[in-house]
Amino acid sequence: MREYLSSANEVLGQLGSSHDEGLSSGEAEARLAKNGPNKLKEQAKTPLWIRFFQQMADPMVIMLIAAAVISAVTGAIQGEMDFADVIIIMTVVIINSALGVIQEAKSEEALAALQEMSAAQSKVIRDGKLVMLHSSELVVGDVVLLEAGDSVPADCRVLESASMKIEEAALTGESVPVEKHAEQISLAEGADDVPLGDRKNMCYMGSTVVYGRGRAVVVATGMDTEMGKIAGALTEAAEELTPLQVKLDELSHILTKLVIVICVVIFAVDVLRHGFGNMAEEPSLLLNTFMVAVSLAVAAIPEGLVAVVTIVLSLGVTKMARRQAIIRNLSAVETLGCTQVICSDKTL
Repeated sequence: MREYLSSANEVLGQLGSSHDEGLSSGEAEARLAKNGPNKLKEQAKTPLWIRFFQQMADPMVIMLIAAAVISAVTGAIQGEMDFADVIIIMTVVIINSALGVIQEAKSEEALAALQEMSAAQSKVIRDGKLVMLHSSELVVGDVVLLEAGDSVPADCRVLESASMKIEEAALTGESVPVEKHAEQISLAEGADDVPLGDRKNMCYMGSTVVYGRGRAVVVATGMDTEMGKIAGALTEAAEELTPLQVKLDELSHILTKLVIVICVVIFAVDVLRHGFGNMAEEPSLLLNTFMVAVSLAVAAIPEGLVAVVTIVLSLGVTKMARRQAIIRNLSAVETLGCTQVICSDKTL
């Protein structure tokens, strides 16, 4: 339903609401139970233990784990019970994963606290009385009062306006406040719809009243709002690797190929040097040759690289937090650091 193309009375009639009485408490509760709260959906939180193991999905970390396993196997076969290398490698892997999980958990806690602090209250007409409600309790058909400084809690059709101006930069990119009115809008000749920025009798979630006052009826809540549609599109966007992750992935592939080549070359050279016949007669010589090749391959893996990268990114997150910038994912710091050009319009 395109409410901006209908008169205010027609919209109220279609929504079963009243300019002066608003909705009844019973009707509002029924609509809230049917349509859900007026808030954007949040992605399901991944349990900490899953996020811990997700930190190990990095190619470099997988190589470290493989190196630890190989070291343990070679030590057991050779009868050497000194697992110092294995302990050191696994310690690095565990600390690296723990640092990543802890940092991301702290960022999410800070974001949740900010959202709780910014939870808006709305002035709503219920049963003919003015009440203050949490914005998440609003339903379609609620009549809300808007004044300068208020955040628009949902998508609304303006019922009356006293020089009300609303800043809609979050949606349209237009930093100049837009003056709102309650009159019906007509389609231009040959046009199928009215652009969002030209709907002067509508106000949208995410915008702010900067001047005047007015009254409006809620026509969409939660994910059905224009802001909800944007949020839905963002959740469907595919995540891309950061420049650093791309480089580390390339390095891991190069090292993997290098390790395999080292193993094959060293093993083949030793077999040729001692002769295959001698190797077959002395299995211990063959095993020692294999262990030497594996040891050199393990030595080629940079065990400390992953830990160093995580620590450096954590320091970057900490510095950003001191400047009131909360970074949820460690990799985002590196992406921000690679930014060379920021394109923006006058909104900023």
